[in-house]
Amino acid sequence: MANYVYVTKKEVQATKKEVMQLIHKAQNEVRDKFTFSYQFIGSSSRNMVTMLENGNEGYDLDVNIRVNDEDEDYSASEIKHILMRAFNKYVNCYDYDYSEDSKRVFTIKVKDRENSRILHSVDFAVVHDCDDGRQQYIHFNKKQNTYEWQYQGKGFYQLKEKEEWITKHGLKNELNDVYLHNKNANKDSNKKSRSIYAESVSQVCRNNGY
Repeated sequence: MANYVYVTKKEVQATKKEVMQLIHKAQNEVRDKFTFSYQFIGSSSRNMVTMLENGNEGYDLDVNIRVNDEDEDYSASEIKHILMRAFNKYVNCYDYDYSEDSKRVFTIKVKDRENSRILHSVDFAVVHDCDDGRQQYIHFNKKQNTYEWQYQGKGFYQLKEKEEWITKHGLKNELNDVYLHNKNANKDSNKKSRSIYAESVSQVCRNNGY
């Protein structure tokens, strides 16, 4: 089994505070082109951030960015690169490296170079909420070097309702324990944390008569 542990709320909150300062600088930087809002999502929004004990990749936070470009003045490529340039202008002020572009997000990292470790990282996804309730994100095709809006995959069945039920019945601590156990027991390197979390939610509900 792996040995994931929870990152303390104090450390996560300190990192989030710093990330928010960086985001606000980026917001001011792009204001003559468009505005954007942001939202911490996933484990950082649930106070369930984990890291591999004695690992070299630290922990990560996930942030959704929603750009206000209703008239579609900018292409997907332009939006992502405008944002990355804005963040890159200020990342060094907070000890982050320059943005790394990937298929779904762009990522900034704080590194301990002497020990070849990543202390923590932040993944930014640029998303758009559609009128039909679905969500799109800017997808980067590395092979073709193209950017386009693509629909997110379907969400997990009744996840929000199950989370609310767990909170209502005082089962949050049990969920924390089950999620950490399942993450440590996971042997599928392709399985994302969000899938393990959704399975843990369903397991807690099933064990308690949902």
